[in-house]
Formats: sequence, structure tokens, C-alpha cells
Amino acid sequence: MGHSHEHGHSHDHTHGANKKTLMIAFIIITSYMIVEVVGGLYTNSLALLSDAGHMLSDAIALGVGVLAFTISEKVANNRNTYGYKRFEILAAVFNGVTLILIAIFICVEAIQRFTKPQEIASSGMLIIAIIGLLVNILVAWILMRGGDTHDNLNMRAAFLHVISDMLGSVGAIIAAILIMLFGWEWADPVASIIVAILVLTSGWRVTKASIHVLMEGTPSNVETDDIISTFQTTEGILAIHDLHIWSITSGQNALSCHVVVDGKLTVKDSQIILQELEHKLLHLGIGHMTVQLENDRHKHDNTILCKLEERHSHHHEH
Repeated sequence: MGHSHEHGHSHDHTHGANKKTLMIAFIIITSYMIVEVVGGLYTNSLALLSDAGHMLSDAIALGVGVLAFTISEKVANNRNTYGYKRFEILAAVFNGVTLILIAIFICVEAIQRFTKPQEIASSGMLIIAIIGLLVNILVAWILMRGGDTHDNLNMRAAFLHVISDMLGSVGAIIAAILIMLFGWEWADPVASIIVAILVLTSGWRVTKASIHVLMEGTPSNVETDDIISTFQTTEGILAIHDLHIWSITSGQNALSCHVVVDGKLTVKDSQIILQELEHKLLHLGIGHMTVQLENDRHKHDNTILCKLEERHSHHHEH
């Protein structure tokens, strides 16, 4: 006897809010980027153009995020029974890796500036950096207020892009002031390197978390021991094995396992046990559970976590 249940309403609601928020952020960032490109070409300012490049990476990150939410809305079919929800995680990996590459690029650029200092139009740089900072603060506020930047990896990756750009603007403001007051041309590359390190850390974290989901790792907000003890303390359950816990996408955790129950239980008793489990697991962060019931006369081995290698080699020996 198997049982499966899924709770997707709250996920759909936050999904819609996340998509709308990203869309607004994408429009604001793209509009400002076009203004910066025009301004940069008109004033012949490298600072403006390089900041526009930063904004372009933000726009791409937000655009990919919107695309991911749109694709993940596609209905599940025979070929993709879980639908396209994982695409959000792929977008988060893409954005995380992009952050890492941007950080490396900034470092290389900064080192070259140390060896060949360049004349910097500090007043123009200051004005652009301040406007850039204000735009990024606005977008970061929109993302935090309207979207789930904590649990949704796709949203978090896009948000980190905006934050890294914001830090870049802060660095540029400080560097511009130091150049204006003391003529310290080296302040520009130093600020860049500090920002690059922060960007690299963010990129690494979001990439690592996304890859963990793709590797079907146990979700960070789920305690395996709590899940196991929930099964073991439920009346009528004798043993649990072949337990798997994973994320379909951010905020959607799934579980499957085999449960050995007392052979004297009726079908009705089994249903009551499943409903009780479903309720308990929902509070432990599991929205989708599939439990295979076996009575103690037909049970398999009692290992909680499936030892696939052993089973695989055993299968080949026969």
C-alpha cells in the first residue's frame, strides 16, 4: 500500500510574488543600465561604462530568474513528471557561477590598475556611483519586500547580484572621495578587490546550495533524526527503511520510504497511521510524502538509509 500527498498552494502564491518582484527589479535595472551606457558614451567615462557592465550582469541575473520562474510554471507531463520546477535551481547555479566569474574578473582588473594607474575623473565617478547605489538600494528593497530572498535559491541568487552591485557602488563612492581629497588613485583598485572578495563569497555560497539540491541532498531546513524518530514513535510502526529526503525545488521538500507495520493492522488502521504521519511531517518541513507500507511478514532489511551499492552488487550476483 502506498500513500502520497502534496501541499502546493503556499508555494504557488510565493512563486507568483517572486516572479512579479523580479520582473519589476529587472525593468528598473535595465532602464538605468541604458541611461548609464548613453551617459558613458556621451561623457567618454570609463567608470560609467564599467558600472553599466555591472548593471548588465544584474539585468541578466534578474532576467534569467524571471525566465526560470516562467519555465517552472509549465505543467508536469509524461516526460517531466515533476514539471519544470528544477529550472529555478539551474538558474541559481548559473547566477552563482556568474558571481564567481565577475569577482575573478574584478580582481584581475584591479591588479592591472595597480601596475598601470589610470587617470580617474573622480567627480563624475562619484555622481554615477551615488545614483547607482540609490537604484540598487531601491531594487534590493523591492526584492526583500516582495520576494522570498531567504528560502528561494533563485531569488537569493538574483538578490546577491544586486547586493554585490550595491557594494561595488559603495566602494566606488569611498574610492572617489579618497581620490578627490587626497589624490589616492590606488583607492579605486583596493575598493574593487574588497568588493570582489565579498562577491566571491556570495557566489560560492549560492552555487554550493544549488548544487546540493541538484545532488538530491537532504534539505538544510530538515532534520533527518527528527524525521526518523517521528516514524519510530508513531504507534503501529515497527521499522523504517529506504528513507530518502530531497528538495524538488526551493521550499518544496519530498520524502519517500518503506515502513514496516504490525501485520494485525486493518486497512483503516493503516490509513489513520498515514494521516498522522502526514500531519507530523508537514510540521517538519516535508510537503510531499510517499510511504510504502509493508507488514512484518513481508518486510525487507531494516536499514533506515538504503544501501544501494550492496543491493546493486547483490542483484548482479543472482
